[in-house]
Amino acid sequence: MQLSERHRAYWRRNLRMTATLLAIWFAVTFLPIYFARELNDISFFGWPLAFYMGAQGSLIVYVLLIGYYAWAMNRLDHEYGVNEDA
Repeated sequence: MQLSERHRAYWRRNLRMTATLLAIWFAVTFLPIYFARELNDISFFGWPLAFYMGAQGSLIVYVLLIGYYAWAMNRLDHEYGVNEDA
């Protein structure tokens, strides 16, 4: 199946957005663990920042990433005419 230039543009934008969100996910997941000793010197609502990021902060970011991805994909689908309503 030959893809038109419009389909290629759609997939390029989709992959770029996915890669960006995965990079944010990676940073939120692994950087607080890697820098835990340094982050524990910072207090956030009375808890060490590394503990807070592991217990609550990363989960909040994950939910925000999911919400943003759903919103952005709906917008992208409408822009390229591949939404479910069409």
